[in-house]
Amino acid sequence: MPYCSQCGNAVQDADQFCLRCGVGQKAGGEAGQPSGRTAAVLCYLPYVGWIAAISVLAGERYRRERDTRFHAFQGLYLMGAWLLYSWVIEEILDTVVGWPRMLHRMVRLVYVLVSIYLMVKASQREKYRLPVLGDLADQSLREQR
Repeated sequence: MPYCSQCGNAVQDADQFCLRCGVGQKAGGEAGQPSGRTAAVLCYLPYVGWIAAISVLAGERYRRERDTRFHAFQGLYLMGAWLLYSWVIEEILDTVVGWPRMLHRMVRLVYVLVSIYLMVKASQREKYRLPVLGDLADQSLREQR
């Protein structure tokens, strides 16, 4: 079933306008499909992308869009790696090794830059695979069949 390109409301193939927001739809419902590209980009938002990723994986709308689901899995794994670093590794490095705070800020900057890079790649419909996390995302996709 196609969806409105503006608000995401379900529309029929023959509808010329969305009944909810009134935006014109392309013939045949081509514009009615939800943008998997937008959802993929949102999955990489630094610190909050996990919300979009869980929405993509839990909802029916993207059930058959493998690339969008790949980005959702990879975004979740990236966030998990970030949480592991910020909650566990950072604390260990502070107490045991005594790393300067500047190094932690640099790691945070790298996380944000990687997230932005992945957002750009997803917006260009490219499937950039991070080492290890990309493999985990592919494995998660295979297990979902």
